[in-house]
Amino acid sequence: MASLWPWLAVAGMGVLHGLNPTTGWMFAAAWGLRSHDKAQALRALWPIAVGHVASVGLVVVAVAFGLSMDRGLLQWLAGGLFAVVALVHLSGRLPAMARAPAGHAGLALWSFMMSTAHGAGLMLVPALIPLCMGDASKGAMSGSLVLAFAAVAVHTAAMLATTGLMAVGVGAGIGWLRRLARRSPVMPH
Repeated sequence: MASLWPWLAVAGMGVLHGLNPTTGWMFAAAWGLRSHDKAQALRALWPIAVGHVASVGLVVVAVAFGLSMDRGLLQWLAGGLFAVVALVHLSGRLPAMARAPAGHAGLALWSFMMSTAHGAGLMLVPALIPLCMGDASKGAMSGSLVLAFAAVAVHTAAMLATTGLMAVGVGAGIGWLRRLARRSPVMPH
């Protein structure tokens, strides 16, 4: 049972990340609402996953190889990238197409920045160390890297399942409220 706890922690943190609106479920819900298609909300999960895995993967590789990470530096870099993107967007010098709602690349970049800024990969370190370093005495670095990437897969699967449920649930809830408002004698049509 003791070896199961790190895996449960990794999955639990994935669920927690999936509940956080900054990780992307609000964008996925908006995609579904804008297109009136629940499948579009679920298709938004792929770029969210790419950005999240890239961010978490940086930390996982560092832990698997025994490297240290400077949390402050990572947060400053992610914050700086966010500030540059925001300034370029707000400068008004972008073509109309670039000011449109985020596409797949924009959603992946957002996911990467938010996951890095919130320390998503760093939150996994306490669970990754027992998984990856448990075999360190045997010198099985490749085995620990495989376990680290398996942990990323478990974490991401839990996050995406939760993010998808949140996006579809919010989309359905807003759709229900719209239908209710159309039938209400108080609300103007």
